[in-house]
Amino acid sequence: MIKEYAEAPITRHLILELLSDYQSPNDKISELLKSKELISIRRGLYITGSKMDLPSPEPFLIANHLRGPSYVSLESALSYWNMIPERTYEISSVTIKTSKIYKTPVGRFSYQQLRTPYYSYGIKNIEYSPKQTILVASPEKALCDKVVLTPKINLRSNKQTQDFLMEDLRMDSEVLSTLDTEVMELWIKNAPKKSSLKMLIKTLIEL
Repeated sequence: MIKEYAEAPITRHLILELLSDYQSPNDKISELLKSKELISIRRGLYITGSKMDLPSPEPFLIANHLRGPSYVSLESALSYWNMIPERTYEISSVTIKTSKIYKTPVGRFSYQQLRTPYYSYGIKNIEYSPKQTILVASPEKALCDKVVLTPKINLRSNKQTQDFLMEDLRMDSEVLSTLDTEVMELWIKNAPKKSSLKMLIKTLIEL
């Protein structure tokens, strides 16, 4: 019965509904947690454990559910789009809520705060499987978020920006030349660190 919902994090409310035939559903939840058939990722939110032998949610989908509204961005999205060579262990997201880190049995998830309307630009819906749609920053938005949210990064010159992109982030100039700078221009009006983003766009155009 849980099978239908296993591909996404499951709320306590839903589990209580599924266990409504039990006399004490809360005891049953404790039992499932003890036997590792259910894993708690934060208060009131669970995923199925490996013992259930069911498809478990993709980490990006867990990230979307752990703290919402949010979308996966920064290094995690840059890695997803093959823009940086590193694979990331922590899933980095952006949220309109306060910044927070969750250490869960299935990994570490970090959230950094951005304000609307800038927050809502450049978010892609990606169908990972028929039951899993994940929210991820577009390559352009992930890069802008990286500039905006990295402390002490103030891009003031073409050379400094190129060093940041190619030395610090180890990005490839060919990949960078595929980015849509026109769409990035549209975000600047409502973005933090406007002058750094303008310099980023100028450098990308000149590559």
